[in-house]
Amino acid sequence: MFSPMIQSLIASGGQQAAVQRSLQLQSYINPPQITQKPKVDNKSFAEVLKTSASQQTNKTGFGNLVTKTPSADVKAKIFGSGTQPEIEEVKKSGKFGVLTGIKNKFNALKAANIGTEIPNVDRNAPKAQILSMIDKVAQKHGVDEKLVRALVRQESGFNPNATSHCGAMGLMQLMPSTAKSLGVTDAYNPVQNVEGGVKYLKSMLNKYNGNVILALAAYNAGPGAVDKYGKVPPYAETQNYVKSILANYL
Repeated sequence: MFSPMIQSLIASGGQQAAVQRSLQLQSYINPPQITQKPKVDNKSFAEVLKTSASQQTNKTGFGNLVTKTPSADVKAKIFGSGTQPEIEEVKKSGKFGVLTGIKNKFNALKAANIGTEIPNVDRNAPKAQILSMIDKVAQKHGVDEKLVRALVRQESGFNPNATSHCGAMGLMQLMPSTAKSLGVTDAYNPVQNVEGGVKYLKSMLNKYNGNVILALAAYNAGPGAVDKYGKVPPYAETQNYVKSILANYL
């Protein structure tokens, strides 16, 4: 039953000592594999923002932000019902955490409160006209126009006539059911499409307390998936989607 070496140990020290020694020998010959703990990146979102120029170049530096539960620092200020004290607070802050574009925040507040009507834009209009319309709609609803531009770029490449293989339509790729729920009667009408998409994006930003990463993930995969995982869902498409928009936004 035992090798000659082990039998010798049994004779000299008893079976229990031999078994113990055999286990020690096995451990020496086949040492257990030690799993090294992954290094945790404790950088705040503000610190990442400080190096955003390099992030935009390689577009690969946001992995940790979308594979872990995002920090509370990942916030966007949502305008539309701001009071004077809130405006003064934003004026004083100047923090990276305010992600709505410092140069645009007061115009956004003003436009959102006025409820500006956006002039119609033809679906075959030049890109410059499309971009101008996107900015006006974003300001009207109090969402950073730079974020909306980055999302439209990812969704359709600024093409009002875009249709995906699954039936998503127009500049912000609205699904038929989503468009209907948002009051969009013609998803290929650029103004209607962007109005609906921005309303939906803002509702996701409000739902996740201004957390841009979770809002973008919900825009792509749906809030149910985000709520299920408590972070960006582990879908390659959604994670790449969020990273790409962040790279163009930050």
